[in-house]
Amino acid sequence: MSQIGKFNTIEYISNKCLLKANGLTDDDLNRPIIGIANSYNEIVPGHNNLRRVAESVKNGVYRAGGTPLEFGVVSCCDGVADGHDGAHYVLPSREVIADSVELQAKAHSLDGIVLLASCDKTVPGMLMAAARLDIPAILVPGGCMSSAPPFASKKKSDTTSISEGLGMYQIGQITYEQLQSLTSICAPTCGSCQFMGTANTMCCFSEAIGMTFPGGALIPATYHERMRSAFSSGEMIVRLVEQGITARKIMTIEAIENAIIVLMAIGGSTNAVIHCCALAHELGMSTQHILNLFDKYSDMIPLVAKINPASLEYDCEDLYKAGGIQAVMKVVRKYLHEDALTVSMQSVAKNLGEFVNSYPDNPEVIRTLENPHSTKGGLAILRGNIAPDGAVAKPAAIPQELHQFTGRAVCFDCEEDCLRAINEKRIQPGSVIVIRYEGPKGGPGMREMYLPLKMLYGQSLNKTTAIITDGRFSGTNNGCFVGHISPEAAAGGPIALIKDGDMITIDIDNKKVELDISEEELVSRKLSWKYEPKKNLTGYLKRYMKLVKSASEGAILE
Repeated sequence: MSQIGKFNTIEYISNKCLLKANGLTDDDLNRPIIGIANSYNEIVPGHNNLRRVAESVKNGVYRAGGTPLEFGVVSCCDGVADGHDGAHYVLPSREVIADSVELQAKAHSLDGIVLLASCDKTVPGMLMAAARLDIPAILVPGGCMSSAPPFASKKKSDTTSISEGLGMYQIGQITYEQLQSLTSICAPTCGSCQFMGTANTMCCFSEAIGMTFPGGALIPATYHERMRSAFSSGEMIVRLVEQGITARKIMTIEAIENAIIVLMAIGGSTNAVIHCCALAHELGMSTQHILNLFDKYSDMIPLVAKINPASLEYDCEDLYKAGGIQAVMKVVRKYLHEDALTVSMQSVAKNLGEFVNSYPDNPEVIRTLENPHSTKGGLAILRGNIAPDGAVAKPAAIPQELHQFTGRAVCFDCEEDCLRAINEKRIQPGSVIVIRYEGPKGGPGMREMYLPLKMLYGQSLNKTTAIITDGRFSGTNNGCFVGHISPEAAAGGPIALIKDGDMITIDIDNKKVELDISEEELVSRKLSWKYEPKKNLTGYLKRYMKLVKSASEGAILE
């Protein structure tokens, strides 16, 4: 039942008094009350423009006859946090984001909500909140960062070129002054980082699942179209409230399948798997079923859009100009559930029928089903005696010659030890680097292991080594890598039992990651395995470590 105008009833008279203390009028309180959950801050570049985006949303809400009320939401940046203890807090922030949006919306009886987010954990956290609340909701991204000048072998640099440059500096390929100059040129605007990392992946996911206004996922942060899309979203949320179209009417299992299909087609970040599982949990769906869907569609859906890090030439701004997610969905249309409802109050089929790209088509950015970049999807679920509950790889960013890789294990019990070995040039070709005790419990917080891979790239070891981990990877990584290995080391998973010198085989095409020892030897090693949880943890991380579940279950909290 609609609560529109509730603040002008006798039951809500005291609430009305307090709201009028904010300057609201009787007329304002007789309209749909729309929460604007704004994750703007001055730390995260992907969210730095959300103050202005929020104004456009609010103008749209006013135009359509609603009353917008804005509130703040925390947001952490993987890039700013990475490389120090702050990285432990980034994935755990997703649960705080979901909780805080739920608390505000429930406590204040909002009729609908617009979710402003761009970056890695903020987008999934807000979608999780929308699933819990089941009120009308729209997610408005802040947009991607603009392209940066060429660097080394790349036609365009990006925010991770610094890490690659560090590896090049260590082997004398560039000077310290050149490394420093990169910090001024590779991030030329605000916005979520240029590549198909987790931030842009999850914005694309939101559009594909129907929760972002059609065409809204990839508009660059500094383009005027970003403001028009925000304005339209503000108008639309009022109409969704009036029609009673809530988040769960849009985020159905068919919509999730559509989103997974699109992620396969664009080579989305491996982190999308963990976030999709967490969202499914909020919707009352089986996380194992979601993993099975990723597995199913990785064999069915070809890679039609090849974006950095899979490509050294094209980034998300190029994908936007090529038509964005709507153009990709038109290419894979025959696989989609076209009758799925979206926040435009139209079906996927209707949206695609109305789509017109303002820019010239670029058949090299978005290819046809008949001429894909790869016949396999951009993400894959791997299993084997190292990962009985599953692991995640990104075939789109793994060169074909590395799809089968066998090497000797070099084991590290934390990222810092691995980075020290790379800095000291102790990693040899033919190594499979094992970084463990970095999972949800072991980290705690399941940090991204993107820096080791980037430094290996800078040292020209990216095609002769591999990394496996119970931690995560950034969407910008390339090379041979497998993350999210479950069960994690801290839970006694087989990754904890690997020893230096063990032979490990990664088989991307057959979706396997195997340790070349007998089952009997594994059992024997498990008998002597011991684990001591990290001590001296306080506050949120201490609670998180006790409550968090496996990556294969979305790293949700019990």
